[in-house]
Amino acid sequence: MSSVTPHYPNPITPKFVAITIAITIALTLGAMAIAMEFAGPSRSTSLQPQWAVTLHLMTVIPAFFLGCAVMLNKKGTRSHRLLGRIWAMLMMVTAITSFWLQGLFGGIGPIHIFSVMTLISIPRAIWAIRKGDVKAHQRSMTGPFIGLCVAGAFSFIPGRIMGNLLMALL
Repeated sequence: MSSVTPHYPNPITPKFVAITIAITIALTLGAMAIAMEFAGPSRSTSLQPQWAVTLHLMTVIPAFFLGCAVMLNKKGTRSHRLLGRIWAMLMMVTAITSFWLQGLFGGIGPIHIFSVMTLISIPRAIWAIRKGDVKAHQRSMTGPFIGLCVAGAFSFIPGRIMGNLLMALL
């Protein structure tokens, strides 16, 4: 008696990714509009320009959800590679834009360590997988994802944009 595993089509298609990104952008812009309505206008300054905040939010939010999908789904598949490439690009933009954002104490702060780690780890992960070193690839990609989650949690501290939004909604 042979056991045949049924083949299910992968639900993560390029169309799904495009729709997810479009919805995330819409939700990000909506959240920013709500924050401005309830928490007042942003403190856009030369130290924290509005374009950097907007671009950062437009990349970090989909990076979180794509990162979850990549981490939870089967590795090595075509969709894993596609979503991983999109995630890596989003994370690199997120890390770069973070240097225009103020830390908890103004200017560059301890949270920016995650940005530096991301800018080093993602190219290292790409290099490792191209060499066939899956373990090094996994380690190099897991670090930035954990950093994303930790930095994301810190973004909800009152006084920060997402923290103000949360307080305004409560």
